[in-house]
Amino acid sequence: MAAAGALERSFVELSGAERGRPRHFREFTVCCVGTANVVAGAVKFSESAGGFYYVESGKLFAVTRNRFIHWKTSGDTLELVEESLDINLLNNAVCLKFQNCSVLPGGVYVSETQNHVIILILTNQTVHRLLLPHPSRMYRSELVTESQMQSIFTDIGKVDFRDPCNYQLIPTVPGLPPNSTASAAWLSSDGEALFALPSASGGIFVLKLPPYDIPGVVSVVELKQSSVMQRLLTGWMPTAIRGDQAPSDRALSLAVHCVEHDAFLFALCQDHKLRMWSYKDQMCLMVADMLEYVPVNKDLRLTAGTGHRLRLAYSPSMGLYIGIYMHAPKRGQFCIFQLVSTENNRYSLDHISSLFTSQETLIDFALTSTDIWALWHDVENQTIVKYINFEHNIAGQWNPVFIQPLPEEELIIRDDQDPREVYLRSLFTPGRFINAALCKALQIFCRGTERNLDLSWTELKKEVTLAVESEVRTGLQGSVTEYEFSQEAFRNLQQEFWCKFYACCLQYQEALSHPLALHLNPHTNMVCLLKKGYLSFLVPSSLVDHLYLLPDENLLTEDETTISDDVDVARDVICLIKCLRLIGESVTMDMSVMMEMSCYNLQSPEKAAEQILEDLITIDVENVMEDICSKLQEIRNPIHAIGLLIREMDYETEVEMEKGFNPAQPLNVRVNLSQLYGSNTAGHIVCRGVCKIASTRFLICRDLLILQQLLMRLGDAVILGAGQLFQAQQDLLHRTAPLLLSYYLIKWGSQCLATDVPVDTLESNLQHLSVLELTDSGPLMANKFASSPQTIVELFFQEVARKHIISHLFSQPKAPLSQTGLNWPEMITAVTNYLLQLLWPANTGCLFLECLMGSCQYTQLQDYIQLLHPWCQVNVGSCRFMLGRCYLVTGEGQKALECFCQAASEVGKEEFLDRLIRSEDGEIVSTPRLQYYDKVLRLLDVVGLPELVIQLATSAITEAGDDWKSQATLRTCIFKHHLDLGHNSQAYEALTQIPDSSRQLDCLRQLVVVLCERSQLQDLVEFPYVNLHNEVVGIIESRARAVDLMTHNYYELLYAFHIYRHNYRKAGTVMFEYGMRLGREVRTLRGLEKQGNCYLAAINCLRLIRPEYAWIVQPASGAVYDRPGTSPKRNHDGESTAAPASRQIEILELEDLEKECSLARIRLTLAQHDPSAIAVAGSSSAEEMVTLLVQAGLFDTAISLCQTFKLPLTPVFEGLAFKCIKLQFGGEAAQAEAWAWLAANQLSSVITTKESSATDEAWRLLSTYLERYKVQNNLYHHCVINKLLSHGVPLPNWLINSYKKVDAAELLRLYLNYDLLEEAVDLVAEYVDAVLGKGHQYFGIEFPLSATAPMVWLPYSSIDQLLQALGENSANNHNIALSQKILDKLEDYQQKVDKATRDLLYRRNL
Repeated sequence: MAAAGALERSFVELSGAERGRPRHFREFTVCCVGTANVVAGAVKFSESAGGFYYVESGKLFAVTRNRFIHWKTSGDTLELVEESLDINLLNNAVCLKFQNCSVLPGGVYVSETQNHVIILILTNQTVHRLLLPHPSRMYRSELVTESQMQSIFTDIGKVDFRDPCNYQLIPTVPGLPPNSTASAAWLSSDGEALFALPSASGGIFVLKLPPYDIPGVVSVVELKQSSVMQRLLTGWMPTAIRGDQAPSDRALSLAVHCVEHDAFLFALCQDHKLRMWSYKDQMCLMVADMLEYVPVNKDLRLTAGTGHRLRLAYSPSMGLYIGIYMHAPKRGQFCIFQLVSTENNRYSLDHISSLFTSQETLIDFALTSTDIWALWHDVENQTIVKYINFEHNIAGQWNPVFIQPLPEEELIIRDDQDPREVYLRSLFTPGRFINAALCKALQIFCRGTERNLDLSWTELKKEVTLAVESEVRTGLQGSVTEYEFSQEAFRNLQQEFWCKFYACCLQYQEALSHPLALHLNPHTNMVCLLKKGYLSFLVPSSLVDHLYLLPDENLLTEDETTISDDVDVARDVICLIKCLRLIGESVTMDMSVMMEMSCYNLQSPEKAAEQILEDLITIDVENVMEDICSKLQEIRNPIHAIGLLIREMDYETEVEMEKGFNPAQPLNVRVNLSQLYGSNTAGHIVCRGVCKIASTRFLICRDLLILQQLLMRLGDAVILGAGQLFQAQQDLLHRTAPLLLSYYLIKWGSQCLATDVPVDTLESNLQHLSVLELTDSGPLMANKFASSPQTIVELFFQEVARKHIISHLFSQPKAPLSQTGLNWPEMITAVTNYLLQLLWPANTGCLFLECLMGSCQYTQLQDYIQLLHPWCQVNVGSCRFMLGRCYLVTGEGQKALECFCQAASEVGKEEFLDRLIRSEDGEIVSTPRLQYYDKVLRLLDVVGLPELVIQLATSAITEAGDDWKSQATLRTCIFKHHLDLGHNSQAYEALTQIPDSSRQLDCLRQLVVVLCERSQLQDLVEFPYVNLHNEVVGIIESRARAVDLMTHNYYELLYAFHIYRHNYRKAGTVMFEYGMRLGREVRTLRGLEKQGNCYLAAINCLRLIRPEYAWIVQPASGAVYDRPGTSPKRNHDGESTAAPASRQIEILELEDLEKECSLARIRLTLAQHDPSAIAVAGSSSAEEMVTLLVQAGLFDTAISLCQTFKLPLTPVFEGLAFKCIKLQFGGEAAQAEAWAWLAANQLSSVITTKESSATDEAWRLLSTYLERYKVQNNLYHHCVINKLLSHGVPLPNWLINSYKKVDAAELLRLYLNYDLLEEAVDLVAEYVDAVLGKGHQYFGIEFPLSATAPMVWLPYSSIDQLLQALGENSANNHNIALSQKILDKLEDYQQKVDKATRDLLYRRNL
């Protein structure tokens, strides 16, 4: 509207009662000396309340900004509370109980000095002074950064209430009326505390306490109209005071105005006169008869005044204003005066205004330099608050304050509703019942039952449910038996008890809502209503709400210029409002519920309005419709008037608020602003204001829709004007319905409680938002809501909106911030309007939705979007995305995916989605929609929904088009999640479609590793790997050579891979390499077993190939494989060593593999026999293995190995001979050990008549081997005998006899080598005899010496050496004898040789 910025004329009451636990008052008892003899409760005063505002409460940068104190008195109890709209104060409530005293109504006065807040208290017997620290002195720094701080009452427990300096009994002086309630108290400029009480003689007693820090004497003075002063010291009783005033001179109301070094006391007395006293001069300065300003005063002069009230208001520019309320039966009058000073210290009153009212019982009134605010209670027990500008008003018309009504007395319960749910919803809907009323009702309802009443909102709801249901069960048991009651009987009983409890709650709600006083802060123009149970705030109504709610008599006198500069337009609007109010008054409860249910059930509001209109016409018995139609005739342009009203209620705006405070502002400024209206109380009030506006506007829009349906029904060109019907139908109707739905949604959010969120849910949510890179945009707090559950709108205001609103309000100040004052009506209006803009569904920003998402309010967010979706086309994509987040949390993944896909179409069109896809570095790597898909895919991945990731990535591929990088990313994503799910075939298919070779290779490597870890090797082997064969082989080979052989089976996998493709040579090569590495790296029995199997597998592979191709390349020995990522080798100087020269390729054929296989089996045999040999057996060569086998006693195996590798058996015979020697000279332990290795060799069975020893068996084994393995030159006999003789072991006869048969000459040489001369002599003698034919068979001589036999010979060289050795020691007779024996034998031999030679010659000559 044109004059929308004009002064708003009415106010609305908003309850400040929070839904938390009842306020905890710390109790202190004040024991007063000298009052013990007074009967408790002898004096009863009415309850009273009051408030105090700090002088700097309206300054933007003051510590005491938006901070005030209020109190309530009741009997001997004083409850004090300090409130702040900016911060949550701790320990801010105290309860003082004055023993044997009653606090005077209005007997509490608060003053502040630079360092202290001083509370002056008057009871009927005592006066008290409480000294508390000033808030500005409680904090070390002016920069208060905490969201909570201590109240000035925190340390009140340290106060000594019995300190004589701060406490005094009121002396029982004559003339001091015992039951008077009037009082006043103030601080002098010297720090003295002064208490004023009326005297029965019309004077004033003033009791003075000296300054708290200066010792002094308590004194009492009486101010008398005769200007004669009489000083009364404490304890001194004066004589009876003789006065010339009538008893009616007693003061009814006192007020004090302090000037520099004096105090003016104003007393409004029973004789209807106002008296002004100077405390300094102790004289009466002025007497004014108030009846002179009362039109009809004859009756009043004859009666003593009662109920008169006096208030003062001081303005530095205008001076002192005096407000007088003159009470008369059934009427009252306010007189406003200005104090005027004349010469010679004389004063008079300048009458400003007289205002009349008909309300009977005035509870309180407040005066400012411009306005009067008054509080009444009428005969119907209704609270009435009005205000008026006493200089500028229209015919004395008071402006109304719309008081919050009590909840409805009766609830309508439909047949399809559960009574318990209906009553609980009504009881616990925010803004209806306060916690204290519910607790008191519960206490009464559960009489005789101990209950803990320190309950949170949620706990209280449970307790109420349990209590009422318990009563229902009790009633059920008393009325019927267990099996007799019907459903209807149960329902009736349930409804009866719930109705009973509801009535109890209503009774206490009404009692606690009883008003006690007004509290007005002239610095901020904030008006509060102090009630018995809570505090409420008065806030201005908007113009539309003001007109709709205004009583008819006020609407008649409404200033039209406040509506529009065009008088005709203003009259049209007023007339339109009258029509809407007529409709609103006609709408029944059922009709109202029908409209709300249509909004909730997402049905058309237009159709609901049409149905309501039908019903209104049907039940119209008072011809309301005719009245409406006649009023419509008075509207000159209804279309324009309706459009004006709609525009005024529409909060759609294109202006976007700042995201934070201006960084150019100093830190202290930003911190101060960040705390403005940051307390729970302020948040509660702002959001209650929003709820009130939304509720009122919902009714306006509802009535407007009905009216438009009526206009359409009339369809009369006389009303609408020619051609305007279509416009009304198509434009206005479709603009009103979204407006109604918007206000319904805001009202719903204002009554929807936020949910208690566990810490683990918050942490999980933080993780998800960090993936989306949204952690800075929404609130992430661990608020438990335990003590004060918030609505979701309050949560939004506290955590997000308040910062945006305050920064916007002060971003471009009209004046320097340091000079900026806070005007409550302007600020609360601006804050509320901006909050409505942020909540308005049709605005582009979606901070509210973000806040709910960031605060884990998923159920509420889901409900909100469901209510929003059908009709609001703004932020559609953002809503779908957030709804998807809700579905993710509730486990409905498929629904979430649908929402995410639907939101994709809005990317690039909405601010939230644009912020969502904005990367941290600002780099744009792909299209916005692909960036969106990337964020959602990451979110789904973190949540752990691979199936949805695959579906979304598949959908996103079509969006990628020719963008091969995005294609690669998406297909890689599909591959990864298929692989995670075990969809191996799909994973392989996705892998083959990745366009980026590098990514493809990485995925291939991952596929190989994962399938190996899962032991799904068949899939891995059978995949075709088109164009990827070499890569797969390389990956598996690389893995095989890089990991532990015994824990991973990559070699076997590679073997299977090649076998599956009939590449047997490659398979053989793989297994041969596997076997080599097993022998070299795995020094265990299991490793040797696998090595043998590997060689067998390699042999099998080569046997499957044609012989000409049955070969493989010898694998590289040692770790010389070119593994990717291997660091270069360096020498001691740190320099890279040169690459090794290329080695010669070695070809291995089938025979070579068989040899290796045989060697592997022998290694295993050795390891099984001797575990200690495992460490060295694996990589030993054949020669080394022979030695190891001989050491272990596995001679059969050693001989087999030698034969396979064509090695001499010499080491075997030498080893066996050595073992025989050890056994020959060993003990029983050696004998026992020998059986183990003897058993491992195959011994020929020999039947013996006695038990064989291990030594015998060993010699027999040696004998067997010498007989079995004969070689040229009898090498093995030689080495055995040589071994024995080298150790000095006598040769066994069987060995001598055996060697004599094959090589006696060599035996002779061995004897000579080892200096065995006697044995050599015997051997020569036997050998000569054998040659001559005696025992020749023992020396292997087939034909001894004869003329007919072949020639024979003797080892003459060896015999000569023997003779030489024997002759070297001529002194040894034995040697000489031996030598002679040989010579004799040789002589005999020579003779026989000679004879045989002659015979041979003879025979030849024949």
